[in-house]
Amino acid sequence: MIGQKGGGGKTTTGTGLAVEAARANLAALVIDLDPQANAANWKDRREVDNPAVVAAPASRLRPTLKAARQHGAQFVVIDTPAKSDSAALDAARVADLVLIPVWPQIYHLETLPAMKDLLRIAGDVPAYVVLNALPPQATRQADEAKSMIVEIYGLPACPVHLCDRTIYADAPALGKGPQEVDPYGKAAAELARLHTFVIQHSKGIPHG
Repeated sequence: MIGQKGGGGKTTTGTGLAVEAARANLAALVIDLDPQANAANWKDRREVDNPAVVAAPASRLRPTLKAARQHGAQFVVIDTPAKSDSAALDAARVADLVLIPVWPQIYHLETLPAMKDLLRIAGDVPAYVVLNALPPQATRQADEAKSMIVEIYGLPACPVHLCDRTIYADAPALGKGPQEVDPYGKAAAELARLHTFVIQHSKGIPHG
């Protein structure tokens, strides 16, 4: 999970994906590279072990990943801080798939050229922009924004987007993912679709 601008939804999306992986019976882990430790704080509020969360500096990312493999981790989310190209670059270099959550606002979209340059330096790892916080009924707006991301910024847009739903803000306060608060809600369905997309477009992750 990378992005230059704070508030794009990296932590919320990343922890939501890790919860979804745990619900699919995968041993999930979030590596929290952000000094603000939002994911680690989220874990402190949880009552279940899966997903695990490890806070680590970017300089310890590779040893942390090695330890994760040795302990059987099957699905790993790397949560990076905003405005830290070095941490984002380190994460992209070891990732099977990079997600860039952004709001459909110009201040967020203007960061995408820098993200494209960073991905090129990282070796052109597969990456997708994930639109976040769209109005729930804005299907046409979502399609237009995805097309614009491809045409103007030259980055693939994830076909799955996340909508502006209160549960995305409420669930972390409980140390939960939205799908744990409301398993049959619309946010749960969005995260399930995004998790399926990630599994289908990543290498080295067990399917099924």
